[in-house]
Amino acid sequence: MKNNVIKYLLHISGILLFLAGTPVLLLAQEEGVDSFIRQEMKTKRIPGLQLAVVSKGKIVLLKSYGIGNIQDSIPVDNQNIFAINSCTKAFTGIAMMQLVEDGKIDLNAPVSLYLDSLPVNWKPIKVRQLLTHVSGLPNLLQLLNPATNGLTGFANEEALWAKVKTMPMEFNTGEQFSYNQTNYALLGKIIDKISAKPFEQVFSERQFKAADMKRTVFADSRDVIPHMTPTYKYVSFIDGQRLNEDKLISNYAEFPAFRRTASGLNSTAEDIANWLIALQNGKLLKTKDAINRLWTTGTYNNGNPTQWALGWVAKPRQKHRAVIATGGGRSAFFVYPDDDLAIVVLTNLAGAYPEDFIDEVAGFYNPDIPAYDPISALRMKLREKGFENAIGVYHELKKKNTGFNPSEVDLNDWAYRMLSNKQTKEAVKIFKLATELYPNSWNAYDSYGEALLKYGQKQEAIVMYQKSLILNPNNGGGKRALERLMKQN
Repeated sequence: MKNNVIKYLLHISGILLFLAGTPVLLLAQEEGVDSFIRQEMKTKRIPGLQLAVVSKGKIVLLKSYGIGNIQDSIPVDNQNIFAINSCTKAFTGIAMMQLVEDGKIDLNAPVSLYLDSLPVNWKPIKVRQLLTHVSGLPNLLQLLNPATNGLTGFANEEALWAKVKTMPMEFNTGEQFSYNQTNYALLGKIIDKISAKPFEQVFSERQFKAADMKRTVFADSRDVIPHMTPTYKYVSFIDGQRLNEDKLISNYAEFPAFRRTASGLNSTAEDIANWLIALQNGKLLKTKDAINRLWTTGTYNNGNPTQWALGWVAKPRQKHRAVIATGGGRSAFFVYPDDDLAIVVLTNLAGAYPEDFIDEVAGFYNPDIPAYDPISALRMKLREKGFENAIGVYHELKKKNTGFNPSEVDLNDWAYRMLSNKQTKEAVKIFKLATELYPNSWNAYDSYGEALLKYGQKQEAIVMYQKSLILNPNNGGGKRALERLMKQN
């Protein structure tokens, strides 16, 4: 409630403060943001965080919070470098669009036009389908070390690729979505070949230098990087033993060189803010049309839009559309093209999920923004009224705005993030809401069943898995879960 009061006062007082001058308004906004960020860090147990706000082509707020290096109690400053994980894909999207502008790549061309020695069923896949995760390719992540994502078990990259190429397709290309690291590894190979130089060099020359990104670098836990902020995570199991309480441990991750178009970058909030400014000022792509294409979703075979654009997630809304990048549950940035606004949040905690509160940060600069994101609007209201009232709150918001339509994907993703943060009770209510809104979705019932099981409601979980299988008899995961549960009865 306190945060909403602050936002309301800022909104009402904005006109009055304008008379006193822009600096006064900016100070009020900064104080509101500061209070909100500190509360989110406390709630989510985030040790350290960097924030940058870009408005009308300028950085209007750049601030660091908390502890960057817990071992030595070193505070975060604006020079600290953070892992941005899958936010890297947004950079890869721009690299591909640069090649499109150069006339060297056709997004609708098959991958086989640019890469040799592909399996037969890979050859027709279009470049755009790699970028939007609808290729259906087998996911090379399944072959990497589950603890480190490293190449353990393979002598080298070539041995890994030889194995990936023997794996079956996940689904027919263009039929559905599957977040897949093979897609972006292949895009890296395309950039290497077309540019006749390693993609790391291409990124450095055409993006980092062009945007004056002095502290952005490809690296993982094996690299020694000045000013690099360690990453942490909370665990409840160690060496197969359940702990009495969560323990904060260092997070170790490997990103083999060929995978770094997907997850290999590390940066600062200031560098990313400068990169976003450079993008919109024409320093990275030559035309507004190219930026629009970058942020336009692909299509499934049935003509429906995908949730991904070219390396970015697109969030169409009635107003205040957003394009976003998220990485590792620890870093994210949102761009609001129609508002000339962008928010960058980097943290050192896997599981912080800043994507859950960035819209609310944007709300300090335009109070309408979170109201037009269905998930943010739901979350803000449910914090006031309680998650047990999720269905009633949905109908209340729907009554006020007939265009209020939280998507199944967004509800599902949000609930799973809460589940991973042990907000099981809250997650169960959102999964239930998803089944109410999407009663013909087998996946909604499957997810609800999984959450109920974790919540200790075995019989209710069985019912949900049964409903899922009625809608989709080919739901293999649901079949296996139901068989295990029935054996236990």
